[in-house]
Amino acid sequence: MSALAELCDEILTCQDCELARHRTNVVPGEGTEDANLFFIGEAPGWHEDQQGRPFVGPAGQFLDQLLASIGLRREEVYIANVIKCRPPQNREPLPEEIQACRRWLDRQIEIIQPQMIVTLGRYSLARHFPNESISKIHGKPRKLEGIIYYPMYHPAAALHQGSLRPIIEADMLKIPQILAKAKELPQEAAESQQLSLF
Repeated sequence: MSALAELCDEILTCQDCELARHRTNVVPGEGTEDANLFFIGEAPGWHEDQQGRPFVGPAGQFLDQLLASIGLRREEVYIANVIKCRPPQNREPLPEEIQACRRWLDRQIEIIQPQMIVTLGRYSLARHFPNESISKIHGKPRKLEGIIYYPMYHPAAALHQGSLRPIIEADMLKIPQILAKAKELPQEAAESQQLSLF
């Protein structure tokens, strides 16, 4: 069994926060262990809780379309969430829930060692850039400690606000170009200055 599969088995038994009492299934994440691209969403929804898989509802169908637009299938990337269990009534995750799950996501990133982490939505963004606004930095890559971080709106945002759909689609289409230029992208200083390839 691979290190990632072992970790996922461990996540399935987690009782570190109150969400464990309400879940149907834990949603550790899925994809290939050698993924260049790691997509991090916010929290499982109803469909994800039922199936134990990330991004399988309407937002997941849109994510699949976005991946197809750059010639990828979900099996070729890794997809996970900031928290691994669905909050009741799909409410927003609480700070203590995010903190309780932090070690799982840290380990997943450590095992996979992706070239790029795509943050989907504000909770995923806040994990890496707590003082930033997604409306200001979406679609702009930053390289920290050898990993490119690429903020995007959550696919669900396009389902609620149609005007965001072309923005999300355009941000996704930049990913292959960013990966192709990854070695040229300068390392960002700790003070977190915005970088652009374009």
